Parts: sequence; C-alpha cells; structure tokens
Amino acid sequence: MTSTEPALALADVRDAAARLAGVAHRTPVLRSRTLDALAGAEVFLKCENFQRVGAFKFRGAYNAASRLAPERLARGIAAYSSGNHAQAVALAARELGTTAVIVMPEDAPAAKRAATAAYGAEIVTYDRYTGDRVAVAEALAAERGLSLVPPYEHPHVIAGQGTAALELLDEAGELGALVVPVGGGGLAAGSATAAKGLHPGTRVIGVEPEAGDDTRRSLAAGRRITVPVPRTIADGQAVSTPGELTFSLNRRLLDGVVLVSDDEIRAAMRFAFERLKIVLEPSGATGLAVLLTGRAGPLPPRVGVILSGGNIDTARFARLCGEAP
Repeated sequence: MTSTEPALALADVRDAAARLAGVAHRTPVLRSRTLDALAGAEVFLKCENFQRVGAFKFRGAYNAASRLAPERLARGIAAYSSGNHAQAVALAARELGTTAVIVMPEDAPAAKRAATAAYGAEIVTYDRYTGDRVAVAEALAAERGLSLVPPYEHPHVIAGQGTAALELLDEAGELGALVVPVGGGGLAAGSATAAKGLHPGTRVIGVEPEAGDDTRRSLAAGRRITVPVPRTIADGQAVSTPGELTFSLNRRLLDGVVLVSDDEIRAAMRFAFERLKIVLEPSGATGLAVLLTGRAGPLPPRVGVILSGGNIDTARFARLCGEAP
C-alpha cells in the first residue's frame, strides 16, 4: 500500500452496508433546536446508542465475522475489548451460530462485562495497566484455533463502522463537518472514508479525551505515538496507541483532532439526558462535548455528530452525572 492507494474506499463501506441490512439497526438521527442555538449550526446527531449492543461496534464486528470462511467460523472467534466490541463480537458470534472468547480488562465496566457474558461469550480477564491485551488474545486464538476479530485494526471492521456515517449522510444530506469520537481510530477512519468519498469538502473532526490524546499527538508528529494508558471516564477511548491501519487512513482523512476533559464529557452526558432525553456513555458523549464547548471553532451551517454508544449502568451514570462540574 502506498499513500496514493487507499486501504479502504467508499465502495467497501457500501458493501458493508449491504451485508448489515436487516441485521444492524438503522439508528435514528436526532435534532434539537436548543443544541442548534448553542452550536450556532444545524446539528444532526447519529444515535448509535440505539444500535444493537448499545454502540456502533456491532457494525464492524458483524461485517468482519460474517466474512470468515465457514470452517474458520465454526471453530469460533476471539476478540479483545474494554466492553463495546466485546459485546459486539459476542452477539455477532451468536447470530452466526458460533462461539466467542473475549479478553477484557479486569476493571471493565460491570454492565459491559455482564452483557458480554449474557450474549454467550467466554470472558478471559487481564490487567490493562500491566498486561498486553493483544498478546493475550493472539496467544489464546492460536492455542484454540480461533479467528481473531480486532476492535479496529481490520479493513472489514473499519468498513462496517463507516456505515454509521453513510446512513447519517443518506438521511441528512451533505454536511460541512462531521464530528467523530476517536479511540483506536476505526470509527473515525470508516466515517471519514464514507464522508470524504461522498462529499470531499466535508471537514472530519476527531475528538479524544484529554488523558488519551494519542491520535492527536500522532497526527502532529506524522507517526504513531504511544501515551501512558489513559485514565479517563471515557473507557471506550482509553487507547494508548493508534492502530497502524487506522492511523494510515486518519492521517490522510481527518482534518484535525480536538480534546475534551472528563468534566466536559460529564456535562455533555447531563445535557443529553436532560435536554435530548437520551443516555450516553462517556465515550458516546465526547462529540457532543465538542459542540457544547466550542472546541471545534467556528462551525459550518450543517454539522453531524456520531454519538457512538450508550452502554453505562444506572449506578455509574448517576455517579458521573451527579459529580459537580
């Protein structure tokens, strides 16, 4: 692959959309006059908190797993994740009639761990601050003959994630800017591929928590940078290094990355609950936080935001939203 030969194209996202039709939910696009007034733009919110498993991750997991050869699929699949991809792979495995083994951090949110188990997956834990989840998962997959479905570092996963933006643009029309949360970079890369493929002038803005700005630093340096394991309430974005494939796409397609603090994420979660009447997990609220803080600078007249997920239990939601801003 060279810089002039994209690893992913709009056609791949469209192909994923066809595969996901009737399997993944076509999630709603929410509007709010209050938010429009605060942002100074027409805002279109793509509510992936209403996706199966409660997050966008099901799109990529199913697109990748469903493409495995029947004999490989029958042996089972493995994955590593802090929660949303774990649930997505577990459900995809169940839908496809196979089994899943998921490597999850010991401190993964209880609701995400319980949901993963409820979908029928076996869970293997590790310490996220001292262990290497990729090494653990790869060793497990090799030992058991499982096919590994990574959370973002795979073209079929990225293409699947991009279908969220494809649906948003199909419903909302051309947007001047698209704000997308960045963790490992799969959602951002897939969304940017769809957005730029349809409307090359669309500005795609990534958003990371302040404590985990590995993609922002990497884009500035022109190479992948590793940061300490982020300690942030946005557990879905607690990634220390961008993926190699995702970074190769994002360095070409993203127009910038902005940062939001944990307090600003909490404020966005409160706004979503009180004014929009929806529940977002911290990672799912980071794009909304960008609009509420004005971090993206002057916005074009029409802006899209991907609300990436809503997987959070009642106790944690109440605790986070009840903390003073």
